[in-house]
Amino acid sequence: MKKRCIIVPAYNEEKNIVAVISDIRKYSADNIVIIDDGSTDSTVEVARRAGALIIRHPFNLGYGVALQTGYKYALKHHYDVLVQMDGDGQHSAKFIPELFREVESSDCDVAIGSRFLADSQYRAGFLKSAGIKLFRHMIWWITGEKITDPTSGYQCLNRKVFEFFADDQFPYDYPDANVIIMLHRAGFKIKEIPAEMMPNPEERSMHRGIFTISYYFFKMFLSIFITLIRKKQ
Repeated sequence: MKKRCIIVPAYNEEKNIVAVISDIRKYSADNIVIIDDGSTDSTVEVARRAGALIIRHPFNLGYGVALQTGYKYALKHHYDVLVQMDGDGQHSAKFIPELFREVESSDCDVAIGSRFLADSQYRAGFLKSAGIKLFRHMIWWITGEKITDPTSGYQCLNRKVFEFFADDQFPYDYPDANVIIMLHRAGFKIKEIPAEMMPNPEERSMHRGIFTISYYFFKMFLSIFITLIRKKQ
């Protein structure tokens, strides 16, 4: 039996994190690790009362750093496989068993839960939809991989992958299409499965506002460029 855990990056999710933990427990008995990225609300307290293991950042370091903290924890504690999902309640935990099955069958190294392969309630805004379509085409053009949901944070990784991601090259802020290209160039096999994604309960997003979206696109293109000029590992 492979040793598993579920990592959940969270920042100011006191209103949602208990429901996320409860939802996970319906479908998985594996350890739940909340990586608190410097929350200023009661996220840590309510998640601890709900029985999750907590890793705290002293201040907000970014989504990518929070994920990498989870990867390093999983390596240190000898986990074989992990699922990562967001702490805002958008991901339905009922797909956790299928994500684990896909990776543990050795059919792939990474399984991505795609909201576009499922009958999902999720509807992206115009700019985000345009960005997703753009990155789909970029990934296909660069790698030949047809990935429908390049910005999905709902994924299952085997140990080789999160060991690879524990390196300094992992992006600290926006690990999306750039990471898929990194994985392809490193020889990892990627697969998508259908997974529901609900609208954010509080209509929050990492990519709201023209300045934030513009910065996101700039950093993503820069990260992809650096990935392409870097030697293959």
